[in-house]
Amino acid sequence: MDLTLTERESPPFHVVEVAGEIDVYTAPRLREVVVGAIDDGHTRLVIDIENVAFLDSTGLGVLVGALKRVRADHGSLDIICTSERLLRIFAITGLDKVFGLHTSMDELVS
Repeated sequence: MDLTLTERESPPFHVVEVAGEIDVYTAPRLREVVVGAIDDGHTRLVIDIENVAFLDSTGLGVLVGALKRVRADHGSLDIICTSERLLRIFAITGLDKVFGLHTSMDELVS
């Protein structure tokens, strides 16, 4: 499966919507987009993985790396996700304590 990445502004956040599979083959594309956004000065990022069918350790590594980069600039990285399967991955790895996990943009901003 392929990976689709769409960027949009939802002030004060820069949102990256991800669809498809995040794995060893597609994670570098996600990394490029996220690093590009950070390099462009966006330090309040939201990664929307609502339409992600698969996430492996390489994808998790990209998310952790992005979090470290934005935190270095006193920023934040939040994740939109309602998939029980993906949320379980975050829980098993302990990353549910590291990332702000939200069910929607509305929940995030309220």
